[in-house]
Amino acid sequence: MKQQQSKEDFYTIKAKKEGYPARSIYKLKEIDEKFKIIKAGDKVLDLGAAPGSWLMYISKKVGDNGKVLGIDIEDVKIELPANARFFKKNVFALTEDNFKELKKFHVVVSDLAPKTSGIKFADAEKSMELSEKSLEIAQKALVPGGNFICKIFESEFTKDFFKKIEANFKIAKRLKPMASRKESREMFFIGKEFIML
Repeated sequence: MKQQQSKEDFYTIKAKKEGYPARSIYKLKEIDEKFKIIKAGDKVLDLGAAPGSWLMYISKKVGDNGKVLGIDIEDVKIELPANARFFKKNVFALTEDNFKELKKFHVVVSDLAPKTSGIKFADAEKSMELSEKSLEIAQKALVPGGNFICKIFESEFTKDFFKKIEANFKIAKRLKPMASRKESREMFFIGKEFIML
């Protein structure tokens, strides 16, 4: 019964009704509305893009003059909008050659998450590796003044990682969106106005 409730919770039902493949859309929407991350005409890099809810939201937000590129090891479950492209690739396998194409983004968003094991320390460590990689990619891909969103599992490591966000962006914020499950340790770090170091 409990599992059924969690599967059919408010945001899951809302996502199905509105044609999104996952409830995570509402996390991005809340962050974007609160912090004004994505605007019309932007080029956006979406790390951990599967199943495709964030790609759909971003493609609508940037409009016909914007572009969104999604990257994930899993396939997306949507028909790609005209202004969106998708690479099936592991973020750790991105090379300098890829970065010729991955340059000059106004926004980098990361919903990357490890396959959870239930061992809190191990899951937090894997989440931190993905977050560090996301920031490294953002440092290479963002234009000066660009914005960054990154999901991370809270642990004793997150305070130091947040300091890196503060060092790389003029504005650094953190938020647990309403659509995050109460029992989840996920948190989103937001960096605005990238500083080219």
